[in-house]
Amino acid sequence: MIMKRIDRLLEQVLGGLLALMVLDVTWQILTRFLPMSPSSYTEELARYLLVWIGILGAAYAYRKKSHLGIDLLTNALPEGLRRKVQLLTISMCFVFAAATMVFGGIQLVMLTFELNQLSAALSIPMGYVYSVIPLSGTLICLFSADQLVQVLSGKSAAIDDSPQSTEMASAQGQV
Repeated sequence: MIMKRIDRLLEQVLGGLLALMVLDVTWQILTRFLPMSPSSYTEELARYLLVWIGILGAAYAYRKKSHLGIDLLTNALPEGLRRKVQLLTISMCFVFAAATMVFGGIQLVMLTFELNQLSAALSIPMGYVYSVIPLSGTLICLFSADQLVQVLSGKSAAIDDSPQSTEMASAQGQV
């Protein structure tokens, strides 16, 4: 239940950021070609929105098992070994997200706040822009923990139920 709420909130945030970016770029185009002075902040805002969409989108894609992955070898393994490889893969994703994105991201955010680094056009602290890194890393850790629980309890095949694997299996007549 909680995971579904997090999924829904993440979908809404990503949709809102995308809508805001479309409005921002539209405003940039209008102010460039109309007899108004071109807006000075729209390009920078669009860039930072794209960063947030990309990094939060990575967490969303991880949750939906939509990241690019080659599971041909994994699917050819016997069930017991496949499960061990899945647990190893999910654990490695958890460790990477925790060490690099959460721990490293928090250090980056704290450093930029300490140095009072501001963006050029918007003059906002860059720590706010970079805060998407530990946020997304935390979500990936949460999603990894959920996948580990599902695989260990036998409720999910973790890799085999990805949309691509399901499409591939149905195309081959296996579903």
